[in-house]
Amino acid sequence: MKIYLDNCCYNRPFDDQSQIRIHLESQAKLHVQSKIKEGIYDLAWSYILDYENGKNPYEEKRLAIAPWRMIATSFVAEETEDILTFAEALASKGIKTYDALHISCAVAAQCEYFLTTDKKLLNTQIPDIKIVNPIVFVDEMEE
Repeated sequence: MKIYLDNCCYNRPFDDQSQIRIHLESQAKLHVQSKIKEGIYDLAWSYILDYENGKNPYEEKRLAIAPWRMIATSFVAEETEDILTFAEALASKGIKTYDALHISCAVAAQCEYFLTTDKKLLNTQIPDIKIVNPIVFVDEMEE
């Protein structure tokens, strides 16, 4: 099964862990990453993850996230007309540009799941991919 984690998901362990929801999402995300390393899940990466991570002003975060690019089994290296068209359609529904590009890249990479901690995205229904937070993903996979 191929999955895509957006930038806020990668950054979750760096957020304020005193909030229980954030702590649980962080633990679930780290669990998912351990399963990726074990080969249980395939990870997709994209140029938009490279771009966003490269803009992160915190070196510690950038350096912790960047190696996941090499672990990914598939990579969306550049924008295509299909990616841009789908992202524009998502943006017209009120999804922010970077988020729309992440989702569009995940769909282009033929991912089954898109993991995020962004509440607005979690409330978005897209027939092409299942959008869930890491906790829901772990719960669904371990049923």
